[in-house]
This record gives sequence, C-alpha cells and structure tokens, in this order.
Amino acid sequence: MLNRLLFHRIDNSPLIIFRIFFGVLVSLECFGAIATGWLKRNIVAPQYTFPFIDFEWLEALAGPGMYFYFSLMGILGICIALGLKYRFSILAFTLLWTGSYLMQKTAYNNHYYLLVLVSSLMCLFPANKSYSLDVRMGNVQRENSMYGYVKWIIVLQLFIVYTYASIAKLYGDWLDFGIIDILMKSKSGYPLVGDVLQQPWMHKIIGSFGIIFDLLVIPALLWKTTRKAAFIASIFFHLFNSIIFQIGIFPYLSLAFTVFFFEPETIRKLFFKRKIPFSLQKTVVPNYKKPFLIVFGIYFLLQFILPIRHYFIKDDVLWTEEGHRMSWRMMLRERSGTGMFKMVRSNGNEIFIDVNKFLTAGQQRKVLSYPDFAWQFAQYLKRDLKQEDEKVSVYLVNSKVSINGRPAVPFIDPTVDLANIPWTPFKHSDWILPSPFKD
Repeated sequence: MLNRLLFHRIDNSPLIIFRIFFGVLVSLECFGAIATGWLKRNIVAPQYTFPFIDFEWLEALAGPGMYFYFSLMGILGICIALGLKYRFSILAFTLLWTGSYLMQKTAYNNHYYLLVLVSSLMCLFPANKSYSLDVRMGNVQRENSMYGYVKWIIVLQLFIVYTYASIAKLYGDWLDFGIIDILMKSKSGYPLVGDVLQQPWMHKIIGSFGIIFDLLVIPALLWKTTRKAAFIASIFFHLFNSIIFQIGIFPYLSLAFTVFFFEPETIRKLFFKRKIPFSLQKTVVPNYKKPFLIVFGIYFLLQFILPIRHYFIKDDVLWTEEGHRMSWRMMLRERSGTGMFKMVRSNGNEIFIDVNKFLTAGQQRKVLSYPDFAWQFAQYLKRDLKQEDEKVSVYLVNSKVSINGRPAVPFIDPTVDLANIPWTPFKHSDWILPSPFKD
C-alpha cells in the first residue's frame, strides 16, 4: 500500500505548472520587496535588523547590497519558471531566501517560513522534466511522469500548515471575535467594504469561516465530491486575504498549490494541451526508498512537533511568545509595549537609551513588546556602546505590555541584566514576568 501511494508513477503536469507559478510568484515577491520599500524599511535602512538569534553573522550582508541580493533572487525566480538551469536556480534561490528570512524578524511572516520549506522541497523534485528550457536545450531528458510522493509531500505539508492554523485559533480572543474586531479597525477606511468590516456580524463570519476553512480545506480538496466547492471557497478566502490584509504572494501561492489536488489529466488539458499524456500505470520502487523514508520521516516529525512545542514551555505563548514562530500561529494577537532601556556602566553611571537613535518605528514597537527583541537589543547596546574592556549592564525598566487591547501590565523583570544573561531557546526565560491571563 505504501509503495503504491509513494512510488506509483503519475502524470507530472501538476508539478510542471506549479514550478511555473512558483517561479513567477517568488520573482514578483522579490522585485516587489524592492518596489514597495519593504526591503529598505526592514533590511537596508535599519542600523540593526534583528536577525534570528545565533544568525547575527548575516548582519554583514545588510545594507544597500541587498538590492542586488533581492534582484538576484528575482532573476532566479524567472529561471525557475522557465526551467533554465533549474537545479542551480532553485538551490541558489533557496539558500538566498533562507538567508533573507533569517536576517530580520521585524517583519516576520509565517508565509516567508513556508517559502523556505517549499523551495527546499522543490530542490528535490524533478520539476524541469517537461516544458522547460533545460529540456529544450538538451540538458535534461523529457519525462511525462513523476513519483506519487511528490504530490503527497506537498499535500501533507499543506495539511500541517492549515490544521495547525485552525487549532491555534481555538482560543478566547478568536472565539469571542475580539481579535477580529482589532484587526478590522485599521481597515475602516477601505472603500466600499470598510464600514461592513466593522460590523459584529461580519466579525463572526470572518472568525468562524477562518477556523472552518483552515480545518477542512485540505480534506475537502482531496475528496472529489467536494473538490470544486473547496476550490471556489479557496479562491474567495485567499482573494479576501489578499485584498484586506495585503500579504504579498501567499494567497496566490496557496491557490497555486491546488493544482496537486486535481486529476493530472485535468491539469494537462487546462495548461498543456499538446503534452503527451501519461497513461502507463506502474509502481517502481527506487533503490533510495529507505533513505527517502528516513529523511522525510524526520522532516515531517519536526513539522508536527514544532507547532506544539509551546505546550512544553512554561506559561502562555500568547504572553511570552516562546514557541510562536514557525508554528502557523497567524493573525492571533496585537501587542504594544512601553518601557525604557537603562545602561549601567562600570563606574556606576546610568544612561537611559533613546531608542529613536537606534531603531526604526517598526523596530521600536517590537523591542518593547517582544522578549527576544528586548534581549537582542540589550546585546546590541552592550556591543555598540561599551568602551574597551568595560563591563556594562542593560535593563528594561517600567516595561509593560498590552495584548489584544487588554490593559498594559508589567512584562520584563526590571532587575535582570539582559546584556549578561544567556538566551535559552528551548525553555522559558524567567525574566519574563508571569502571565496575567490564561487562554
């Protein structure tokens, strides 16, 4: 049964058209980051980009050179779409995109993480075996089929994403639609729909549909009876997100994924009418079956574990943020914080830091309300402002945070020297004060 599921040869039309969609979309994402000013705001202009902890060495790449970096990724996206030097193009894009993802957290987005995963998987798929310049130039032999595991790897990855996104919404502020109200307030000025988005009945529709859609869309797409209805719901859902939340290519990438749920013959007739159909039904077990099962077994085990790791860390993830990233916890909270950073020099002199001199407006909001940002900024101040061989201490005093409109309450222990304590990624940081609420 497993051999037939994973190693049965099927028509590769879905993979080929997905490669084209994927390449075009990532190219638009990269060039769009330049055109919209996203790249300048988050990587080029800041003095410090707040990279993922332990990846501070990527800071060396930040600056004007990132315009070339993102342009190169955009060009690689075009090459992926065309199937030109595909293996090199997709591998290079994956490495560069992963670097840009790890380089900054100020504009963290689960969709950027999904692109890391999908592009990594695409490195392993034979996506250039048809309708590619590699085939036309004679560098790759044309094939009309692929192993079934290509489809099922994508399906399982999407099932994890959507299912965990649905489960994450099953908490108080989503179930009473309070967070929906907060998210929609900034959309009041939208023409035609702005006023409608402020209505409580609309919040109930959005909140309920979000949970139900995320939970059921993958099973519904897999079942032929509900596939068309699920596809129509997907179009509505993702276009709504694109228009209202303006989240880049993700809605369109999500729609591109649906090609793996339709019959390959349907995809071939829609996009590749002159492509030779693959009709030979056979199961061919490759000699790499064992390492394949081990590698992807480990990969998906990690994908199942990462989104639930916060349950094994003390306190509430909504409060501490520990275990939030890479967990498909999307659009669940609005945070705001206040406080002041105090540096104490070896001679006892105290200096209150004017964060305006070091951080952008977006970074200032993060550094006062997210614990890892506060810790990293303390490390940055220690490194940047201390004199040679001097030992300095950095404290965040009068720290208060408001989450989802609740009254601001004390957040960071003001007696803890953030500049001289280690970061503990796999357990709770005790300098985060206890949560005042529970889900």
